[in-house]
Parts: sequence; C-alpha cells; structure tokens
Amino acid sequence: MQFAHRPMKKVEGLTFYKLLGSGRENFDPRPDFSVYAVLQVWENENMAKAYFDSSALNKRYAKHTSHQLTLYMKSIRAHGLWSGKNPFEPSGHLSDDNPYVAVITRATIKLTMLKNFWDYVPTSQKDLQNNPNLLLTAGLGERPVTQMATFSLWDDASALKKFAYRGTNHRHAVQQTQALQWYKEELFTRFQPYHIKGSWPGFNIPKDLE
Repeated sequence: MQFAHRPMKKVEGLTFYKLLGSGRENFDPRPDFSVYAVLQVWENENMAKAYFDSSALNKRYAKHTSHQLTLYMKSIRAHGLWSGKNPFEPSGHLSDDNPYVAVITRATIKLTMLKNFWDYVPTSQKDLQNNPNLLLTAGLGERPVTQMATFSLWDDASALKKFAYRGTNHRHAVQQTQALQWYKEELFTRFQPYHIKGSWPGFNIPKDLE
C-alpha cells in the first residue's frame, strides 16, 4: 500500500483515491495488518473496469490476497470534506428499484479529543450489533487512531435511517460530536451500490448485486 501512490496518480480516469488500512473487529483502533482497502472515484465505469482488468498494481494486490471484494457504487449525496475537498458528485443515474445503500463516514480527530472519541466508540456502535439489515461493515483509516473512517452496507435505506436517527446510542454520539467538536475535518456520504464482485469471509453478495 505505501508504495502505491506513484502508480495510482498515473491511472487514467481516476479523479480521487485513498489508500486505507483497517482496525480490528468492532471498530477497535488497533490496526489489522491483514485487511486493506482502496477507495477510488472514477470519471466513468469503463475507466474503472480498464484499471481492474489490466492494472499491474491491481494484479499485484490480487496475488497477495486470499479474499478481494470490489464494490461499484454511485454517489447519492455527500456532506463535508476529505483532504480539503468533497470528491463525490451526486449521480444523475440512480435506480428507484435498488433498495441497497452504502455509507462512508470519515474524520480527522482533534488530538485533544482522541481519548473522548475512542472512549465513546463502543457505546456509539451498540446499535450495529446483530442488526439484521446490516450486510457488511468495516473500520478503516488513513492513519491509525487519528484519521478514521467507517464503511457499512445496508439492505434497505429505511433501516439505515432507523439506525442513524432513532438509535439511542448513535444519536447521542452525533450530539456529542456537535457539542464537543471532536473533528478537525469530517465527511458523511451515502452511495447506491449496483454491482459487487469477489468474495469476503462471512459476506454473501446479494443476487441482484452480482
């Protein structure tokens, strides 16, 4: 991952990318050195497919992985900044028949707020545990502890809204964030996943997303 910046910057059609590590289960801040993610924003799908089909870098990743999962998603909306900009333009081609929704939240945490933030993480995530509508989730980050992100995939937008706005623990976490100003920079995004390929332990790709 650390050597990918040079080739990634030369990829045609790639307008934004992030190389991400992961934390342990249940959003533990300690790194999991076996799991990594690449976030990419493309000019169009054909350029993305060309990268996945022929990129030497992607082929190197494939050689070193036991599982690899790729999600194609269209941006629904995004609020905030990532490295000083919002890279996610809303798509004009969303499907009304597609109920699935994915969420990425990311933040740069103020150093003075690190202990407050991580002390509260277990409480804020309680509403996710055993949630039947949550298909996949992961704790990610550009840097351990200070630059964190979460990814979640839901089978239904109404279930996501129920978690975000009615879940007591998560709602209180949002209130704490606003009151205490934990973050130097933050971004909240929603996507419509429309195609998933590959495999991942404990995750079955929905038939209508294959």
